[in-house]
Amino acid sequence: MTNLTLRQLRYFDALSRLGHFGRAAESCSISQPALSVQIKEMEENLGVPLFERSARQVRLTAFGEEIAERVRDILRSVDDLGDFARSSQQDLAGRLRLGIIPTIAPYLLPKLIGHLTHEYPRMDLQLRETQTSKLIRELSEGRLDAAILALPVSEPAFVEVELFDEAFVLVRPAEDDDKPVPDSRSLREMRLLLLEEGHCFRDQALSFCNIQSALPRESLDGSSLTTLVQMVGAGIGVTLIPEIAVPVETRSASVSVAHFAAPQPMRKVGMVWRRSTPMTDRLLQVSDVVRKVAQPALLQG
Repeated sequence: MTNLTLRQLRYFDALSRLGHFGRAAESCSISQPALSVQIKEMEENLGVPLFERSARQVRLTAFGEEIAERVRDILRSVDDLGDFARSSQQDLAGRLRLGIIPTIAPYLLPKLIGHLTHEYPRMDLQLRETQTSKLIRELSEGRLDAAILALPVSEPAFVEVELFDEAFVLVRPAEDDDKPVPDSRSLREMRLLLLEEGHCFRDQALSFCNIQSALPRESLDGSSLTTLVQMVGAGIGVTLIPEIAVPVETRSASVSVAHFAAPQPMRKVGMVWRRSTPMTDRLLQVSDVVRKVAQPALLQG
């Protein structure tokens, strides 16, 4: 037991989460044989197998499941030590692991990265783009320092800081530009193109149209806003996109953009982090930079 290393705990955590030696090794930036050796040594030190191995899958044993959460608590505490050290510095230096949802990342990050690196040249910015549910889980597990997503998250363990509000706009074929803008009831009768299941923006769009996600619809789902807008340009249907995405997504598609009559569909975008983190003051500084960068992007939309 005394021979366990922090490195082995990180490898164990990666393998327990990913369930695959290759993917775990890639996430840890080591070779698969090296990771296998470290896991084997960890099991020998503990005297108990941690994983059930098969040709296609790796699963935690009963004992492995029991210690997995304890290992995550240890790693979270170790990371908190680093956060505490960074919080004591005059400027924000070192690693900042920032998550962001896909319906914001492509439109905000190009300017945000430049501003953050200018304001905090000693910052090591590490970015993670994925859906809200994964960001929340990774924040809880201490694998992210903060995330930019749609509010509210409504998790007592998290601080939520509002960044900006933005409207959803209607994207339709260019030849429909002179037609009246449909209301939410009329949209239910149209072929409405939406992001695939798992994206919070999909749920927000369905809510505006008062459509239950479980009901069958005359629709096609896409994996990105780019796909949806290009399908609209091909005359397949109409879609909703956030205002921040308009300049990027509509410049190469034969579409028109229209704003809805009041009350417009909206979303509130914010930044969240663990309430327990010692980095709160520094993360508030980062949120101020995000807020400043986002406003010009929204005005362009």
